[in-house]
Amino acid sequence: MADLAIDMCGIKSPNPFWLASAPPTNTGLQVMRAFEAGWGGAVWKTIGEQATNVYSRFGAVDYQRRKMMGLNNIELVSDRPLETNLKEMREVKKRYPEHALVASLMLNDKEQWREYIARFVDIGVDGFELNFSCPHGMCERGMGSAVGQEPQVITEIVSWVKSFTTLPVLTKLTPNVTDICEPAHAALAGGTDGLALINTIKSIVGLDLETLQGRPNIGGKFSNGGYCGPAVKPIALFMVAALARDEKVGVPISGIGGISNWEDAAEFIALGSTSVQVCTAVMHHGFGIIDGMLSGLSDYLDRQGMQSVQELVGVAVPKFVNWGDLDLDYRVIADINPETCIGCQKCYTACLDGGHQCIHTTKGECQAYHGENDHGMHPRLDVETTQHKKPDGSKKHVPFVNKDECIGCNLCSLICPTGSIEMVEI
Repeated sequence: MADLAIDMCGIKSPNPFWLASAPPTNTGLQVMRAFEAGWGGAVWKTIGEQATNVYSRFGAVDYQRRKMMGLNNIELVSDRPLETNLKEMREVKKRYPEHALVASLMLNDKEQWREYIARFVDIGVDGFELNFSCPHGMCERGMGSAVGQEPQVITEIVSWVKSFTTLPVLTKLTPNVTDICEPAHAALAGGTDGLALINTIKSIVGLDLETLQGRPNIGGKFSNGGYCGPAVKPIALFMVAALARDEKVGVPISGIGGISNWEDAAEFIALGSTSVQVCTAVMHHGFGIIDGMLSGLSDYLDRQGMQSVQELVGVAVPKFVNWGDLDLDYRVIADINPETCIGCQKCYTACLDGGHQCIHTTKGECQAYHGENDHGMHPRLDVETTQHKKPDGSKKHVPFVNKDECIGCNLCSLICPTGSIEMVEI
């Protein structure tokens, strides 16, 4: 069985699965239940000057039958007293010394950073995560993403923190920037030991069209919040990979953004993450999802012949290149299997209206678009009608691909409801 233990720039944990700084890490009881369930680490909900939160604070985007494909929140930093947080964190670390406990901080001035760092070092945390990334509420006060969008300020604050502690420091970056490498370089200039990304994306989750009220509704008004969940995973993967392949970075990365299962985690790790942080999936399904994450990742590493999760870190990064470095001679075309095709014509419509007009339903139509050239029809299809005989003698209409004209865009294979279209390398 592969070893899942990690060392994240000096912060050790029994596995790479951490809880992100968010509602699931708001109290000591939550974190202890998570550790008991199997989570390897937790970044405590961000602490700063005690905040006052609104009551209605979450909104969601559902997609088809999937609930909470994306989650929007307008929650601020911890609204619990500092002394309460310190007491509970001390108790968590005492009871679970082998698990990673990281303090997330968001503060105003140098002396405040000095004071808070000293107090958290005293209770025995394993490291710090600097929240330069919250996109709502705090940024209007000159903190959160307001800091994360100012490289010089990032460098200055990170250097303060590094002068106040010898514990590992992670800088949490905001995705609400044009180039994620710029704030990362600024954090490195300040001496950060690692990077964490992404935090939530500034957003309005939607409107109730009957009332024209945004979600969530706070007394007839609404505000922009931070968007997270499965919907943001592709953005997070890109930003993690962009840093992992940047030769100027070279520090461990904690990947965050839409991680819901072991497959998501494996993708983040293969693109450069040492640890992965989870929030929305826990809010949706609870701490118990860790069982499938641990067993799934362990089985995957075994199948890959890897002895430890560390062997997976960054293995896919060399394949991530700029567009100009792609092979223009590589070619694939679509191939429709008439045996499994149900004749729904979705591929035909998609290719006709949104693609390159390479899928047809009749020979005449094909010739109208492309002339008398070889239209590459499947030999088992009737040339004139594209009818395919089923074993029971009945017929179904199966579209066909003009292979000379197909540009291999993948659209048809992506929308096929039965998986009957294969992209074949030529």
